[in-house]
Amino acid sequence: MNALLRAHSGLRYVVLGLLIAAIFVAYSNWKSGKDGDSKIYLFALIATHTQLLIGLVLYFMSPKVDFKQLKVDVFRFYSIEHVLMMVIAIVLITIGRSRSKKMVGADKHRTVLYFYGMALVIILVAIPWPFRNLGSGWF
Repeated sequence: MNALLRAHSGLRYVVLGLLIAAIFVAYSNWKSGKDGDSKIYLFALIATHTQLLIGLVLYFMSPKVDFKQLKVDVFRFYSIEHVLMMVIAIVLITIGRSRSKKMVGADKHRTVLYFYGMALVIILVAIPWPFRNLGSGWF
């Protein structure tokens, strides 16, 4: 379980980097009116889905997931808040990618920009950063 936890913690930076890169590319392509697709959108989607799979395995194995102790911030965060917000963010990324594939021109990139941007904000809120005192480190 420790290796999965380390992989999940480390992959968060890959996901964040790919999402930020995808947002910048989407903004740039939207403003320049470029047509076509960018592979960075797909890479961000794959990374977030990989992160979700690892996270789901951890969710069912973690001692921090305890529905009997929801009054304690740490248990409530890992049992409900973290998983719910991350699933919502990944659904937004998936919808943004699938909708953009059906579009052409600047609309394609604007769609990715909006959906990936909303997902990034949710992910940043849902990450158990060390300064939130939820028992998690930087890596």
